[in-house]
Amino acid sequence: MQVKSMLKKGVVKGALFFGITLLFLIASLGSAYSREPESKEEIIQAIQLLRKERDHFFKTASNSPLEESDQHNFKGLHYYPIDLTYRFEGTIQRYIINVNNPKYYATFPTNKGPKKRYIRYGKFKFTLEEKEYFLELYKSIGSDMIFIPFYDKTNGQETYEGGRYLDAEILMPGYRLAIDFNNSYNPSCAYNEKFVCVLPLEENRLKIEIRAGEKKFNFN
Repeated sequence: MQVKSMLKKGVVKGALFFGITLLFLIASLGSAYSREPESKEEIIQAIQLLRKERDHFFKTASNSPLEESDQHNFKGLHYYPIDLTYRFEGTIQRYIINVNNPKYYATFPTNKGPKKRYIRYGKFKFTLEEKEYFLELYKSIGSDMIFIPFYDKTNGQETYEGGRYLDAEILMPGYRLAIDFNNSYNPSCAYNEKFVCVLPLEENRLKIEIRAGEKKFNFN
């Protein structure tokens, strides 16, 4: 996983807390990955390392989303086992929309009321359990990273009821994308209601269980 890629993620406005986390991870990881992981083993190691450093941030950072009392008792975030069945690579179906077209922006509700706008960048098709699914892709102004908030059928049961987020880097040439649900994470308001988080749009409600990535956090 490129450190440069992680730095870009830090400016994704949709991932309000996760951006802070990634900035912390840059200092921790150094040059652990100088290129995108290619083999199965490298991909798994990258996921494990990111989870380890994310746990460290939650536990020790002064700007952790956890309250101090929760940090003291923190034993680690809860994840599904890594399953590369939930990793997909493909080409982005890009949108070419004039900036003056009302469809250029997607407007998201938030948990606090004020809405946030993101650029509609395109969509991504993937196949899971022999069925095709689509995810709408968004980009914040000034960022090169793709932001993907989504719902799935695990929400409110095994995962956070407000949906989860994914960040992804546009790979060139060819406008390719690797979406790995093993790296999906909860918005910061799942841990502390003082944070403002965008809520996924209905167009990104997947009618399937995505049993990968971060689970609902247990404060007990």
